[in-house]
Amino acid sequence: MKSNNTFFDVSRRTMLSALTALPALPLLLPVSAMAQTAMSDPLASWNDTATKKAITAFVERVTKQGSPDYVPEADRIATFDNDGTLWVEQPMYVQLAFALDRVKTLAPQHPEWKETQPFKAVLEGDMKALAEAGEPGLLQIDDGHPRRHDHC
Repeated sequence: MKSNNTFFDVSRRTMLSALTALPALPLLLPVSAMAQTAMSDPLASWNDTATKKAITAFVERVTKQGSPDYVPEADRIATFDNDGTLWVEQPMYVQLAFALDRVKTLAPQHPEWKETQPFKAVLEGDMKALAEAGEPGLLQIDDGHPRRHDHC
């Protein structure tokens, strides 16, 4: 059975097969110009801002032996989402924070949300009521459409 899951017209099976070869690539290929740039500037695609400087300075401090802020390699922890981005969960998931903010932004276009849960809970900052809405309520917020709970 042919998979419909494609990424730029490449089947999932082909992608997974290619990924298994990745550990051997450094042995097979010379270091590319892009890799050399990444080694000299690990955030090459970022604008040169105070945020970029703060992040790179932090990483330098915690990875430089002898630094008072040095963290041994075995004690370093990073959590990545499935797309390779850092994924924070505290104080809440980034996607949830975005969805709550989006409800507030779009509320003027949806006056009915002032009286419709779970949107009402978001607009009033009532996290207890929002929690009581559970997953069906969060799904409504995520797509911006009220749903009847008996269809969830």
